Amino acid sequence: MRSFAVTKAIETLNQAEAKFGFSRSLDQQFFFEWQEPLPELTEAETNALDRLQQRYLYYQASGSISEGTVQVTAVAPLLDLAGLCDPPFLIRTKESVSIQVEAEDAILEGRIDILVLQNQFWVLVVEEKRGSFNSSVALPQALAYISANPDVNRSTFALVTNGEDYQFVKFKSQQYAFSKKFTLMSPDNELYSVLRILKRIGGAIDS
Repeated sequence: MRSFAVTKAIETLNQAEAKFGFSRSLDQQFFFEWQEPLPELTEAETNALDRLQQRYLYYQASGSISEGTVQVTAVAPLLDLAGLCDPPFLIRTKESVSIQVEAEDAILEGRIDILVLQNQFWVLVVEEKRGSFNSSVALPQALAYISANPDVNRSTFALVTNGEDYQFVKFKSQQYAFSKKFTLMSPDNELYSVLRILKRIGGAIDS
């Protein structure tokens, strides 16, 4: 059986759909978790998010931002604010996955940048790209990693980001859908929405 890297084998949504039998849902109610009503934020949380936005702008002005910098300066603080680093959740980084594609007699191998677990259930897959990359290029890979979830009939979520842009994915029963894309270049701090969605996802899973 041949082995390939996920990043090389899955570069488009069409490839993810063809290899795994996924389909995109156009039903607006399929991915309701990113829509209103969302949890309110405290003043302390909005202040923290304002600092994260200013921090990103500071690093952006200094040049290209690496994946590691995105994780340390943006993603980790967001997950912490959302309560996803604390019980009952667990964080795994660089989690190795192997995905069998039976029709092609192949195995796809890769590493999930950040995996949030509750017991053995996958809550959230976080896929990061360097600041010089469009965050959308991570969407097909995020779907591929989600396919490795042992419980595909429960809702699993993904967050893809390059530090500047943030977009959520919901996957359930071979179907997926996207949220809008949130950007730190907006006059408003759209990290407010990102955190509210993370809190809602964590609250829905934990309920």
